[in-house]
Amino acid sequence: MSQSLVKNYLHLVFSTKNRMAWLPLECRPSLFSYQSGILKSFECPVIEINGVEDHVHILFLLSKNHALKSIVEELKKGSSKWMKTPDGTHNSNFYWQGGYGGFSVSQSKVAVVRKYIQNQEEHHRKVSFQDELRELFRLHEIEFDERYVWE
Repeated sequence: MSQSLVKNYLHLVFSTKNRMAWLPLECRPSLFSYQSGILKSFECPVIEINGVEDHVHILFLLSKNHALKSIVEELKKGSSKWMKTPDGTHNSNFYWQGGYGGFSVSQSKVAVVRKYIQNQEEHHRKVSFQDELRELFRLHEIEFDERYVWE
């Protein structure tokens, strides 16, 4: 094949440090817009982005030109700095957790994952972040150690 053709959907999940409730409802649209811009700069168009007071879910197309680790590092670093500014929450203590969950999504499940991300507020009235992540790990057959997931 003379060119590289790739289409990898990724569901990314990460939390604030110690799952602090540092994402007030009024700041989320601006935060999500800022994060979308960072992803766009890495050739990773966002399909859906949403979250609640302590974590974010992003469905996006993963660029063939950049490693996921580098993308997530810059996404979290850039948006953490932004959250500390007056445009963000002006919270000088703001940090994201060290890790993240990245889950592949098949084309046939994009609409389902989109709806899931759109309904985060409703979803978390019934399910904790920890239980949500445990279920994602189970569905994707990811082994994990509880001692190191919840920092």
